[in-house]
Amino acid sequence: MQNLNAVWLYPIILVAGALQAWGPPMNNALRNAMENPWLSSIASFLPIVAFLSIVWMCQPHPFPTRESIAAMPWWAPLGGLIGAFAVVAGLLFVGRVGAGTFGGLTITANILMSLLIDKYGWFGMTVHELTLGRAAGAVLMMFGIFLISRF
Repeated sequence: MQNLNAVWLYPIILVAGALQAWGPPMNNALRNAMENPWLSSIASFLPIVAFLSIVWMCQPHPFPTRESIAAMPWWAPLGGLIGAFAVVAGLLFVGRVGAGTFGGLTITANILMSLLIDKYGWFGMTVHELTLGRAAGAVLMMFGIFLISRF
C-alpha cells in the first residue's frame, strides 16, 4: 500500500468514508437479530479478524523487531479499542437516531477532534494550523448536522 499511486489515494479514502456509513445500520440489524449488543459486537469483529489475517498472511512484510515494539508509544495498540467503542455506539444508538443523524454526529465529532489533533500534533501527527477557514468549515459542519438532525 505504500506504493499506491496518488491518483487512487483520495478516491479510495472517499469510498472508505462512504462504506463507513454502511456499518452502523448493518450492525444495528445484527444487534436486532442477535438481541445482545455485546455478542453482536463480537460477531461484527470476527469477519474483520478473518479478513485481516488472510491479508497479513498474503503480504510479504516482516515481523516487528523487539526494538520497534519497545519504541512504540503505549497508546498505539489502543486504536482498535477506540474503533470498537464506535461500533458498539452504532449498535446501540443508530436505530434510535437514524443513520443520517448518527453519521453526521460521528463525522462532525471526528472532524472537530481531527482539527485538534492537527493543531497540537497529537499522536505524532504533523502540525497543521487551525486557520479561520478550517474553523469556519467545522462550524458549517455543525450547522449542517443540526439541520439533518432537526428535519
